[in-house]
Amino acid sequence: MTKSKSSRERSEPPFPGPRPVGTRPAPGPRTRSALLLSTWFGCGYSPVAPGTAGSLAALLIAIALHEFAGFAWWHFLLLAAAVFGPAVWAAGVTARESGRKDPQFVVIDEVIGLWIALAGAVSFNWITYLAAFALFRLFDIWKPPPVRQLEAIPGGLGINLDDVMAGCYAALVLFVAGRFNLY
Repeated sequence: MTKSKSSRERSEPPFPGPRPVGTRPAPGPRTRSALLLSTWFGCGYSPVAPGTAGSLAALLIAIALHEFAGFAWWHFLLLAAAVFGPAVWAAGVTARESGRKDPQFVVIDEVIGLWIALAGAVSFNWITYLAAFALFRLFDIWKPPPVRQLEAIPGGLGINLDDVMAGCYAALVLFVAGRFNLY
């Protein structure tokens, strides 16, 4: 009598994870580094709304950086710019290795987009943080032009550019709202 295999054992596991022997070699250190960065240290593995989980992690880091290190709006813009190159590389490697155009577990693009959104803040308080988070997620999900068109660019660049543009839209709205003293 044979034991029946669970559904997880019968189908090939999703990337990354253990693969059946002989199907594919284990990822090397560059691929593992790309995966660690592209999932924002595992946030992308959230079983529910990984993009929102990545955005929330970016927001918590931003709050800590502002409150404890005195980061201003321009620091978040520099931080996003500094992470952009490695993010393009990591997202590209992860997409290629997973065989998916824009893997849902790649959330480094949400991190960059949220930090860009915060660069539009005139002042920082709980309303600013909430507005930046909500506006960025709105533009990221809605994808008004040219956000959707940027998503069509192949590789890691396209994965990241749509969220950069969504972050720019959110920053613009946050900036205008701040200038009208709405927060």
